[in-house]
Amino acid sequence: MHKIYALLDYGTLLSKNFSIRDFIFAAERVDAHMIQYRDKISSKDKIIENLKEIRKYWRGHLIINDRLDLISYADGVHLGQEDIREFDEDIKKAALFVREKIGNKIFGLSTHNKKEIEEANELPLDYIGLGAYRRTSTKDTDNILGDKLSYLAAFSEHPVAAIGGVRVDDEIENVTYLVIGSNLYDN
Repeated sequence: MHKIYALLDYGTLLSKNFSIRDFIFAAERVDAHMIQYRDKISSKDKIIENLKEIRKYWRGHLIINDRLDLISYADGVHLGQEDIREFDEDIKKAALFVREKIGNKIFGLSTHNKKEIEEANELPLDYIGLGAYRRTSTKDTDNILGDKLSYLAAFSEHPVAAIGGVRVDDEIENVTYLVIGSNLYDN
């Protein structure tokens, strides 16, 4: 049985005319284990305001996407490959830097292929995001793994979160979390 990891993308939230509260209720209906907040459009102050609002309704784990500077408002951080390498081109040094900044909070990293998974195995992570499983409307990607995702996930020494076009009812072997994004608005 997979755990549900809900992705609250603020731009999608606005385009679907959902409130943060509506999203939290939708996440609770699918028994989400954690929520990741991703916001590529708002000011830092607005992001902080939104994180505080999420906390009013959400008692589970709250992960912030790509914003290490806002870790004090969340239970963890999720970084993409490009984002982690901004701290240091050497991914091991970058991961150690992030781990030092966040302490024992949750640390996730996006991966897309076997090489990145093997690199991630050497890092102080709590999970990896692996994908994209399918095409998605919230992020452009040419790397669609489809059925290969299960095969690649088996190489990870960390729990795996399947990302990109994942649905609540997907059954993907070797995966701990299903990251549910824009299709959660239909539930």
